[in-house]
Amino acid sequence: MANQVRVRFAPSPTGPLHIGGVRTALFNYLFAKQNNGVFYVRIEDTDQNRFVPGAEAYILEALEWLGISPDETMGKNEKFGPYRQSERKALYQQYADQLIQTGWAYYAFDTAEELDELRKKAEEAGQTFIYNHSNREQLKTSLNLSKEEVDQLIASDVPYVIRFKTPVGETLLLNDLIRGDIKFETNLLDDKVLFKSDGMPTYHLANIVDDHLMETSHVIRGEEWLPSLPLHELLYKAFGWEAPKFAHLPLILKPVGNGKLSKRDGDKLGFPVFPLDWQDPISGEKSSGYREKGFYPETVLNFLALLGWNDGTDQEIFSLEELVAKFDLGRVHKAGAKFDPEKNKWFNQHYLKQQKDANLAQEFQVILKEKGIQAADSYVEQVVALIKERATFVSDFFELSDFFFQAPATYDPKALKNWKEDTAGLMQQVAQVIEGITSFESTVIEKEVKDWIHEQCIGMGKVMQPLRVCVVGELKGPDLFQIMELIGKAETLSRIKKAVNAIR
Repeated sequence: MANQVRVRFAPSPTGPLHIGGVRTALFNYLFAKQNNGVFYVRIEDTDQNRFVPGAEAYILEALEWLGISPDETMGKNEKFGPYRQSERKALYQQYADQLIQTGWAYYAFDTAEELDELRKKAEEAGQTFIYNHSNREQLKTSLNLSKEEVDQLIASDVPYVIRFKTPVGETLLLNDLIRGDIKFETNLLDDKVLFKSDGMPTYHLANIVDDHLMETSHVIRGEEWLPSLPLHELLYKAFGWEAPKFAHLPLILKPVGNGKLSKRDGDKLGFPVFPLDWQDPISGEKSSGYREKGFYPETVLNFLALLGWNDGTDQEIFSLEELVAKFDLGRVHKAGAKFDPEKNKWFNQHYLKQQKDANLAQEFQVILKEKGIQAADSYVEQVVALIKERATFVSDFFELSDFFFQAPATYDPKALKNWKEDTAGLMQQVAQVIEGITSFESTVIEKEVKDWIHEQCIGMGKVMQPLRVCVVGELKGPDLFQIMELIGKAETLSRIKKAVNAIR
């Protein structure tokens, strides 16, 4: 085993990358970078029946968007290539044969129908059929067939699998970097299939062989792989290899209720569970992603890092650099972490405020052009500076700022409760005050209007609320005098006149 930290993210290309998988990739990335190690991506595509075109490219694009691209993968620093398991197919047979020769594995010739029958019989007797030490000597295996019979069956192309021969009567005391020591009784384990007669290994064999050959120092993966830990540790023992250190991350739980977060939860509650949009090439079904929903990559990294980990303080906002500096597997929780879509929006609000106004203005211009609105970049930038504090996504901008680009066509009935009989007259007087302002800057407008209100001994709300309705159409928006400065004197007066004539 190499001294250097080498960790991997090893997804299967069976569809879009779930947000739980993204978190696994992130934790591997953080651990590698903190330890000046290597983060590599290996594609585990041994199950060709579940292969989905486009899934592999999607996985790599998602990691690139998030800024956690691998140091090694297909076509990049292929020090231990190939990085696709389907291209490593020739490797695995020799390792399966080695386990047969050393007595750690055996051939099994049972057909699927025969195994179904055994399961059915066990069920009828109120039991569960487990293929293991209790019955492997009685089944159609190389453990009770002669070498000649086995050779003849293989030569006759009779389908077979190679199963791991789990030791009998042992207690395994294994260590997990997150969960501590865990005990497993070998008598409760089944003899897993390692290799199929089609020449393809199962996940278990390919995974162990590749992790060893690629010098993986730590395996950081989801909790769902915890039941496989004893088999994997035993496989390392069987090969006489040093096992990597294992760490099993807690589940990401549904926002409401119990259980693992699923796509269905996202569909039901209206949030994505994938990093990018995805269209299934077979069914055509579309699934939304965080990128296209307007989330920043920094947002996604930040909220994912805090799902099952914290640095022991109340800090919630972390840059990727800070996460690399502070990440510690010892502070990853054992218990599942509840997904919180509302909190995720809060994170995005924070990162949106950090963006440069010029960049946000460019994004907003796309929306404005779709609505047929032409506006100078400098003007849009000024609008963005005034409204971004209230926005969660750039897609919120128009609703927060439509009045900067078009005069109100209607007036909010709730906002008109303060429109009394004398309001129209007051608005006309305010218009005269505004007319007389030569330097049309927000501070000057504010002083002149408020001085006039005080001179007239009128309540502030009696003027300011109706004035906002005239300019905006409802009681929303940033500072009213800043709005006036931006839309200009002529437009401000035009809107007051229009409102006075329209509101009765």
